[in-house]
Amino acid sequence: MKRFLGLCVLILLGVSHASGQGLQRLTRPEVSYAVHHDTSPPLRDIPSILPMFVAAHEKPRPIPIPLGSGLAAEQSDPVAQTSANVLVPAIAGISFDGLGIGSPYTPDAAPPDTNGAIGATQYVQWVNEAFAVYDKLTGAIATGFPKAGNTLWAGFGGGCQTNNDGDPIVQYDKAANRWVMTQFSVSTTPYLQCVAVSTTSDATGSYNRYSFSYGSTFNDYPKVGVWPDGYYVTYNMFTSTFQGAKLCAWDRAQMLVGAAATQQCFQLSTSYGGVLPSDLDSSTAPPAGAPNYMVNFGTNKLNLWKFHVDWATPANTTLTGPTAIPVASFTAACGGGACIQQKNVSQKLDSLADRLMYRLAYRNFGTDESLVVNHSVKVSGTKRNQVVGVRWYELRSPGTTPTVFQQGTYSPDSTSRWMGSIAMDKLGNMAMGYSVSSSSVYPSVRYTGRLATDPPGTMAAETGAYDGTGGQNGGLNRWGDYSSISIDPVDQCTFWYTTEYLKSTGSFNWSTRVASFKLSGCQ
Repeated sequence: MKRFLGLCVLILLGVSHASGQGLQRLTRPEVSYAVHHDTSPPLRDIPSILPMFVAAHEKPRPIPIPLGSGLAAEQSDPVAQTSANVLVPAIAGISFDGLGIGSPYTPDAAPPDTNGAIGATQYVQWVNEAFAVYDKLTGAIATGFPKAGNTLWAGFGGGCQTNNDGDPIVQYDKAANRWVMTQFSVSTTPYLQCVAVSTTSDATGSYNRYSFSYGSTFNDYPKVGVWPDGYYVTYNMFTSTFQGAKLCAWDRAQMLVGAAATQQCFQLSTSYGGVLPSDLDSSTAPPAGAPNYMVNFGTNKLNLWKFHVDWATPANTTLTGPTAIPVASFTAACGGGACIQQKNVSQKLDSLADRLMYRLAYRNFGTDESLVVNHSVKVSGTKRNQVVGVRWYELRSPGTTPTVFQQGTYSPDSTSRWMGSIAMDKLGNMAMGYSVSSSSVYPSVRYTGRLATDPPGTMAAETGAYDGTGGQNGGLNRWGDYSSISIDPVDQCTFWYTTEYLKSTGSFNWSTRVASFKLSGCQ
């Protein structure tokens, strides 16, 4: 299809106050059509676009907002779990190496931005700057893969086809049995978000493809949540300076059928960054008309917004919040920067502790609604020599009066844990994957979990998913910038986790691992 400029309708932002709550209610979102859309041939039949040669480089990731410290230097984390004697009752599934530098179509970029999702019969992993489709039962890679990320937009034209800029997200829309795959195009302007929605449950088939424009404002660190009334996406927006978080909704119903689609967006102030959209895991949908819940953190609190979209009448679309949810005091790990120690390497690794870690996983249990999320916090030590743990939360009643049902900081020993991802199964059991590293441990992949019946705020002893055998050096401190745990849509029990590790000490030589498991009792 010939590339064309879609109609762009910009509506001025309105502000009111939510009755009885003292909260801000933003109305009249920015509304714009996709710049271009079409339907692709089957992905399996598209030759991979060859990557352009570039020198080894790091992906940009400015810290969006200054971080305050919630704890005095001598204080310890009040919800730190410093021991875990009971083994997580995990049943291991398959485990295999994912993509890494040296894989076809994976240039020398860092960090890998490792993420993946599990579907009906396949697992899809996407890293900077390539993706692959694997058989769910065996871990065997599909014929013709991996492919460069922008292969999804071959023949589409514009920046989505030309640029392979990464910051990718892959999701599985469990209600529609479709894949949702997206990365940004920021090497040229206008800055775009490139989105592809599969036409079937087969990730190697055809896709409805879209590009949404953000003009000359850089749409950094996109994160996507699937919801019944839309695909929700959040960004940290930059010009020469940070402009604040942008919260958007894409018209899911139109994108599922390949029709022209719009997005509706609200721009927050520079006081807010690192916002995550809620992502539906449960087979039970949210209550009818429920807004998408969006969360970030502030000093000793979580902030929650409610994004209600009206596709027929955008003037009725609202963003209400933030509601401040008090949490146990914490200090962001490493002051938001790099302090994670490694074995036999002096280079410290980046904590990325200035934001919540993907995903904000949602479940409707009928009797209650739950959101789970995590971030990295200081447990002990100084900024230069710090033990870091994973602070996790379960929030309940997000649609009425959101509260912290339970919270904890997982740090059972002096090894640092960070870059986590967390989710729940259909029984309310919880699993959390993360990276570990210390002066005596190479960066490695581990996970822990808890049964719904365990004491609140606790996780069991961890399981090693894969041990790294090298550290990262060469002045490269970036790690992550995210990992991903997802839940099998078929059994609603099996967790799939992916993140990075190193096989040997070096720079720009990362590998990734994919591991599946479930907690006993979930069938």
